[in-house]
Amino acid sequence: MSAGADEPMPAAGTVIGIDHVQLAMPEGGEAEARRFYAGLLGIPEVPKPSNLSARGGCWFERPGLKVHLGVEKDFSPACKAHPPLSSTIFSH
Repeated sequence: MSAGADEPMPAAGTVIGIDHVQLAMPEGGEAEARRFYAGLLGIPEVPKPSNLSARGGCWFERPGLKVHLGVEKDFSPACKAHPPLSSTIFSH
């Protein structure tokens, strides 16, 4: 029997975290992304897998933190979407 619209779906497993955050960026924005994520925030850039590198964009990762930026044709910045980052330097 399938779950109705108001019934919860049965769990297929337990979600234990978020592997990475994928953000959209405009074509040609890699240099600016590198200045911000690697330069200002100090998150090292890692190579994208070869089968994805032709799409553009860039990935920044360190243990416990992965931010992937992908090129989106006709990019338009989101009004509210954002990945809140924790830091030892910045406070809210």
